[in-house]
Amino acid sequence: MKLFVLILNRTEKLDDLMLTYAKEKICGATIIESTGMARELAGSEHHEEEISFLGSIRKYLNGSENKKSKTILTVIREDQQETIIRITEEVVGDFSKPDTGIMFVLPLDFVQGKGLDK
Repeated sequence: MKLFVLILNRTEKLDDLMLTYAKEKICGATIIESTGMARELAGSEHHEEEISFLGSIRKYLNGSENKKSKTILTVIREDQQETIIRITEEVVGDFSKPDTGIMFVLPLDFVQGKGLDK
């Protein structure tokens, strides 16, 4: 089993993504509202000199109204990894573009819970 983690900046894609996961029999996702470090610091009272990268990203964050992200966690079988990555890219778009999100997969040594055998 593996843990698929998606930090989704394009939250308008969330409903379509969850429907697509369900159609592919990928179920049981946990969705958490989250904020990235850069956005949090951009809204703080720290001076740009204190945080070297803040000045360079401020232009991307201005006007975003301190936008929230969604962090999606789902336990998947190994044979579902390629599918979930493919459909996430199809629904969300190109992850190499700014403000799209990040996804990764972690191995799990132990998993217990109802419905995980699907």
